[in-house]
Amino acid sequence: MEDIVNLYNRTSPSQKEQFQKNLVSNLHVKEKSNSSTYDDTWLVKMEETIRYLDNILRNPNRFIVNEEEIVKIELARRITVDSIKHLSRNTNLIQDYNQKTGEVRPSKILNINKEETFNTYENRFIYTLINNMKLYIERKKKEDIADNQLNEYKNFTYQGKGKMNDETVELSLQLTGKKEKGKEKNQVDSIPNRIAKVEERIRDLCSSDVYKSIAKLHVAPVTSPIKKTNLILKNVNFQYALDLWNFMQMNMEPSVKSNHTNKDYQDQGKLKEMMDQSFLLNCLIMNTMNQPEVTKEEQESLQEEVVNQSVNQLMNISDQLSLEELMKLVGDQYVKVKYKKVLDTSEIERIYKKAIREYMDKIEHLKVRKNESDQEDI
Repeated sequence: MEDIVNLYNRTSPSQKEQFQKNLVSNLHVKEKSNSSTYDDTWLVKMEETIRYLDNILRNPNRFIVNEEEIVKIELARRITVDSIKHLSRNTNLIQDYNQKTGEVRPSKILNINKEETFNTYENRFIYTLINNMKLYIERKKKEDIADNQLNEYKNFTYQGKGKMNDETVELSLQLTGKKEKGKEKNQVDSIPNRIAKVEERIRDLCSSDVYKSIAKLHVAPVTSPIKKTNLILKNVNFQYALDLWNFMQMNMEPSVKSNHTNKDYQDQGKLKEMMDQSFLLNCLIMNTMNQPEVTKEEQESLQEEVVNQSVNQLMNISDQLSLEELMKLVGDQYVKVKYKKVLDTSEIERIYKKAIREYMDKIEHLKVRKNESDQEDI
């Protein structure tokens, strides 16, 4: 890096300008990129909600059903107050009545069977939600499921022709860059593996007594809008279930988002300018084959010339600058250069620091001579 920077610095500005003036070049650029992102919000929703569905099915809402049936007296299992009231209203069911004893003998009587059932609106809602989750997952699995991926391809083709010291030079350069980024498909947290885990947990929900009981009844599925019963509104487990229901109803679009770019152009901007500078540097490197190595004395002379040119330019801008003002300008720039942390300019900083130190020595020498001259006048 040091040799290259020195080589560029030793080249006179007129030589660089002459090269640029005679340069004919073009830069052909191709850019292609394919990126895909997967929105796993739906999957996160299901992963978060399944445990609340499990809580509901472990502590289900029950309902007592009274099954009324008129049966022969000998088949009646249980005589209740409701059975007697029914018989009093339906005297045609009385077979015999003994006026002396007041005994009533019915031929048939109302039999009431009380049975506990899971067939409630809230349970049917959860049953329908689980079935909708299975259908939702099946539709998502038909998409081209993949984790976030990025494929990039860049190609620079540079053609340049110019002159360096009356020598015709040509450069043909082609650069190709590729980038592939994506997760391994067998990773534990990949989308397919996460879907498989959710499906497994849904199968556990389907094996619960509540789900199987409602499935046997072949009840009609619940449809939107969901009734806002007290249980659904106030129970936190049902609140999560309702949130998932609404999410699936409102998010039916594909989860895979793809972006494609394809550029093919002749660059006339900063890229071409930098490639032209690179061409010049390559020409300078080639010319070192026939040039003797620069001696230390020659290098120091060049450094002094650079500093002298800088001072002359400052004085041309304002010839009223005092010695103190000039020293302040140089000192301020020195501080900026000293603390600049750019890697590719570190060698240039070292050269300028050395030149500034030499210049400061000369300034100090001028001050001493000026003081001696003032004393002689006194």
